[in-house]
Amino acid sequence: MRPVQAPFPITRLRRVRQNPAIRSLVTQSTLSVGDLIWPIFVRSGEGVEEPVPSMPGVIRRSVDKIVDAAKEAADLGIPAICIFPYTALEERTEDCAGAWDPDNHANRAIRAVKKAVPELAVMTDVALDTYNINGHDGFVENGEIVNDRSVEALVKMAVAQAESGADIIGPSDMMDGRIGAIRQALEAGGHQNTLILSYAAKYASAFYGPFRDAVGASAALTGDKKTYQIDPANSDEALRCVARDLQEGADMAMVKPGMPYLDICRRVKDAFGVPTYAYQVSGEYAMIMAAAQNGWIDEDRAMMESLMAFKRAGCDGVLSYFAPRVAQLLSS
Repeated sequence: MRPVQAPFPITRLRRVRQNPAIRSLVTQSTLSVGDLIWPIFVRSGEGVEEPVPSMPGVIRRSVDKIVDAAKEAADLGIPAICIFPYTALEERTEDCAGAWDPDNHANRAIRAVKKAVPELAVMTDVALDTYNINGHDGFVENGEIVNDRSVEALVKMAVAQAESGADIIGPSDMMDGRIGAIRQALEAGGHQNTLILSYAAKYASAFYGPFRDAVGASAALTGDKKTYQIDPANSDEALRCVARDLQEGADMAMVKPGMPYLDICRRVKDAFGVPTYAYQVSGEYAMIMAAAQNGWIDEDRAMMESLMAFKRAGCDGVLSYFAPRVAQLLSS
């Protein structure tokens, strides 16, 4: 229903903007530390903190340093971290067997974090791209990213993560049928309380470039991912993907990237009413940081405004590399 209001000057919309107290009373959307998931990158070694050049302020960490980051997150009140592994080109294979190795970087990091900071929720990424010599989220056969064989591998990967102690499994691969297969395997393995936050609406975006640098996938990738990620021109297709994943057993849904797809966030929340998240991806982060470092925008204000956009669009939370800085500002 369209709101009814008297004409000017009886209605003066600036009345509700006149001072901080009044503005606070009429604020519709709020951002809290509890809305944040912090994506962090794990790599081999010990005592390693390695900057990611295309993502100022973001670093790859060895497992011991991941534990330090987890403690920092908990101290700041951030409820969850999401672990992504960096895998060097020489460690990647055609069979992607490292993806479900219980002793890979990610699984060792999960166990270490849950031992050191048990109250912190640990989310993981389920996709083969960080272990695949071809850089794709699924197996490549004769130039085609094959679906069903890839799903079998993704199930093994998800179960290995659950067995390591992951609280939330995040399938980001966009293969058909993987949510149902993962949910069945988790139930059968006694992991019925493990949540699935599905990257249900993941677009074939140009905004992922810095992330691929961060996980070592840029040099490995052959071709593109348009046969399994959604066309940026489509919105109805995204809702079909979300509906499918919820029907197959996903507990929560994610839209990725974030700010270029706020309309999708709103449509998902309105259509399904489920916990809805967005990933403020590496390219979004890098653009804000680059502009701020050049003095073109105010870094903190742009950061906070960008995150508020997700809340206004209906998101319940956001994966953001800004999470620690945001948490510090919100508590100051």
